Amino acid sequence: MRYLTLQVLLEGANLFTGTDARVQSRQKDSNVTAPAYPPSYCTNGTPSALPPPRKLGYILFRGFEPLDINGPVSALATLGRSRHIELSMIAETLEPVTSAPLLASVNPPNSTSFVTMLPTHTFQSASQDLEVLMIPGGSGSRSQYLNNTFVYLHSIYPKLRYLITVCTGSLVASRAGLLDGKHATTSKQGWVAVVATNSRVHWVPQARWVVDGKIWSTSGVSAGIDGTLGFIECFYGTAAVTAVKNSMEFDWHQEPHWDPFSVVYNVTAPVYVPPGE
Repeated sequence: MRYLTLQVLLEGANLFTGTDARVQSRQKDSNVTAPAYPPSYCTNGTPSALPPPRKLGYILFRGFEPLDINGPVSALATLGRSRHIELSMIAETLEPVTSAPLLASVNPPNSTSFVTMLPTHTFQSASQDLEVLMIPGGSGSRSQYLNNTFVYLHSIYPKLRYLITVCTGSLVASRAGLLDGKHATTSKQGWVAVVATNSRVHWVPQARWVVDGKIWSTSGVSAGIDGTLGFIECFYGTAAVTAVKNSMEFDWHQEPHWDPFSVVYNVTAPVYVPPGE
């Protein structure tokens, strides 16, 4: 048993070492790279001219990916034990929102392993002084019934300090036209389908998360936790983010360029077309 355990550990070490090497190689070959990180407005524990954001909102739509919301919200809730944080869950109506896909074809086994969330505000009643808005991914990001969501995004985006997308939440932002001319990343499993929808975005193929101005975007699902912790470090400092990740017992991948899943899914950088062309 001891020999078997050691063998499994060694094989796992070799697997990740090989993956890291391939990631580094692919990063050197990529013709699309993310802007420098951290952004200049990060305080990293030093005094800042602007207070850290405390009013955040999360978009809800049918077919959201649960961890895209629950992971970052857990980090924010943990931070909220020591800092004042206001969080709104925003949807088209106040009706419960399910993570179940709209189409039966997306759920071939006819599973019922989905969750439901309750919005706290509608697009009409949500606060107009939100500082940060977060968008999850999931099968619903491809829905044809997001027109009211796009209208809300267009109205609130100019007022936001920051927009954060998780996984294919970047597809929602892209479909709304908010990512044109910006660097962003997305789910590596859904990479091909997402980047094909908008060639006016600088899609970054190897990135756990990307920051371009006021837009933060993360890779798939669990990457939302890593990006949110990066956001917390940016505005609340190293001590705060360390306390949050330790409380969550979470192994934070602190490097935004760490992305073994770009190798797993063999993603490549698409051709960028400047807006207006």
